[in-house]
Amino acid sequence: MRIDTLEDLYIEQLKDIYNASQQSRGVTKDMAKAATDQDLADALNAGVERIDLGMAALQKLADGHEERIEGAFCKGMEGLVSEARAQALNATIGKSATKDAMIITQYQRLVHHAIAGYGCLAAFADQLELGQDLIALNDCLATSYDGDRTMVRLATGGINKDAHT
Repeated sequence: MRIDTLEDLYIEQLKDIYNASQQSRGVTKDMAKAATDQDLADALNAGVERIDLGMAALQKLADGHEERIEGAFCKGMEGLVSEARAQALNATIGKSATKDAMIITQYQRLVHHAIAGYGCLAAFADQLELGQDLIALNDCLATSYDGDRTMVRLATGGINKDAHT
């Protein structure tokens, strides 16, 4: 795809974050299964649901612009997913709480990618005066921030302490 205008960039980035979401969904689901802390597992499963909602919103936005959402491949997310699998799922980690702390670390990296993507898209939608798109993207952004805050709460609420002692 050739990118000449902000409109072109906006559509390309819709596709990019959709693919990033597809990639992150699977590893998030796997991390939920691997988590030993039930609150963490529940939060990760809620994260999968949030990813699904975000993907549905992105699909609707692309449809509204008469664009196919498929077609992009997010290399950045590919690296984050690979790292999450290597460090949180396939690494040998002695203590359960330490493994959970690593899962939180990796999940937050995935979420921060989503925050950056949705934030940029919202800024583009605002500049392009796409009011309905902006509302949907701000919802996705808020949901991503909620997921990040949940992980911070779990980490500081005891998982990191349990991993330390």
